[in-house]
Amino acid sequence: MTRARIVIAVAALLVLAGCSGTGWDYAPDTHIVRKGETLYSIAWRYDQSPANLARWNRLGDGSLIYPGQVLRLTPPSGSSRSSQTARAPARSLPKIPTQPAPDWAWPTNGRINVEFGGKPGPGTGILINGKSGQPVYAAASGRVVYAGGGLIGYGQLIILKHNDTYLSAYGYNASLLVKEGQAINKGQRIATMGEGPERKPRLHFEIRRNGKPVNPRQYLPAR
Repeated sequence: MTRARIVIAVAALLVLAGCSGTGWDYAPDTHIVRKGETLYSIAWRYDQSPANLARWNRLGDGSLIYPGQVLRLTPPSGSSRSSQTARAPARSLPKIPTQPAPDWAWPTNGRINVEFGGKPGPGTGILINGKSGQPVYAAASGRVVYAGGGLIGYGQLIILKHNDTYLSAYGYNASLLVKEGQAINKGQRIATMGEGPERKPRLHFEIRRNGKPVNPRQYLPAR
């Protein structure tokens, strides 16, 4: 292999490594909607608040997205590039008031195997050990805003919206027992545990506040 080909191959591997996982090593200004994506899955991918994406793109309740649509990922008062994308004058938007956290419960039985920020896993939540097929429960009442396997690094994933501030997520499931748009009660069975990293039965549990991952231990009751 020539020196030029080696350089090209190494560069390609670096690009692939940088794009792997659930996060991004850069902050893009826009996202092109793909088939099957929802506003919540897009917001989850970029660690953004769904409410902010809806406001920045004038989407109302966020349901009016379609494949091929270009969504801005920065506020209108940001860069000139994002202002041109929106085809509207740049102006600041009022902040969304923070809503109180719900009364949380543990989503399944088992000890925490990987703490918040740890590996293996995406590092945006905790990994709870268990047995294949054991029940996974809603940690608080809410509504299903995503249920599927389209987010790389989470397996079969459920995202619940509890209010405009708090979301929770349940990943690496073997089966999903709820559908998008469904209202869910605290403690309701929503999935069965599947295999996570290292092919071990685990639940990835995550809480996000205004689109940003927070340590679930701050909210879950002591046990």
